Amino acid sequence: MVAASSGMGWWGGRKRGGGDGGDGEFLKTQSSSSARLPRSPTCCASFKKMIGKIGAAVMVGILGIVGWIYKAIRPPLPKKLNSVCSNRVKLRDGRYLAYREIGISKQEALYKMIFIHGFNCSKDLNLSISQEMIEELRIYILFFDRSGYGESDPNLKRCVKSEALDIEELADKLELGSKFYVMGISMGAYPAWSCLKYIPHRLAGLSLVASHINYYWPGFPSNLAAEGFERLPAADQWTFRVAHYAPWLFNWWMTQKWFPTFSFANNSTDIFSPGDLEILKKLAESPSVEEAQAQEKIRQQGVYPSLYQDIMAGHGKWEFDPMDIKNPFPNKEGSVHMWQGCEDRIIPFQMNRYIAKKLDWIKYHEIADAGHLFFVNQSSIEAILRELFLG
Repeated sequence: MVAASSGMGWWGGRKRGGGDGGDGEFLKTQSSSSARLPRSPTCCASFKKMIGKIGAAVMVGILGIVGWIYKAIRPPLPKKLNSVCSNRVKLRDGRYLAYREIGISKQEALYKMIFIHGFNCSKDLNLSISQEMIEELRIYILFFDRSGYGESDPNLKRCVKSEALDIEELADKLELGSKFYVMGISMGAYPAWSCLKYIPHRLAGLSLVASHINYYWPGFPSNLAAEGFERLPAADQWTFRVAHYAPWLFNWWMTQKWFPTFSFANNSTDIFSPGDLEILKKLAESPSVEEAQAQEKIRQQGVYPSLYQDIMAGHGKWEFDPMDIKNPFPNKEGSVHMWQGCEDRIIPFQMNRYIAKKLDWIKYHEIADAGHLFFVNQSSIEAILRELFLG
């Protein structure tokens, strides 16, 4: 039995010959020969080449993604103006501001006012003020293109404070005197707030009309701010969030095609009240050549230095809370007015009503059946001016 067992080969058959140690030697030889087989140089080279190609492809992909992100978030350079048709003044930092004057000459005027235009607008906004009123009260009004709009140079460092400093320097360049009136309409109200904060000593009076608000001002109660914010279209809510928390992403947000963005930037009329739509309809029925040309000039340097920077400044992080501002006229040598329509779907009246209650030195005027564009009507804008100059 032992002999039979020893005669079986490793494959389960009988050995073909050799002594008792033959089979063991054979196995050792086979095993050691396999261990000493050299690797194929061609195989190693191919493997390394494949790994190199994969690594290169991954690196190219990463660089491509990084490049796409950089291009998407990087603000575009402003477009150069082909020609300038307006009067302009040069500021200390080398920028130019374009302006337009109406009314009595500033040397003879009793009331000199700087008008601050709103979002997607310019100095060429036509206010319906009668010549009779201008001559009666002897009014001079200075309109100007805010930085990046129309024919005014962009300000890459634009912020809330820079808007007030531009206004002060513009007034000095044009020799308006030590004090002047200011009116800010809609988005143009945040530069007016800036004037109350940074140059109150230069003000003879100020009017906030359909006044811009920033939902992140800390003076608002959280429930009031949340309620007002939720009234906005979802696209506007996200636009303001990006402008406030991630301004470096704002250019990407406004140019991406996956989600809707700011209503005004897309010329949407869904957010307007019925009264506002009626006003827009009337304006569209009789457009003038001058108005059409002025509309084309608003964004001629690009949407980033005009519209986008405006949103980021107005809805970004402020250096101050307007509800902490002190009365600029403690001796009643001037006055501050706020005008608000109760049908305004862009600026909830509850927000500005709260501000006026907290700052009791503001003269608050609430119009029951008015929307956001009530100031376009001649009767409204003339009432606003009379209150500012005479009230």
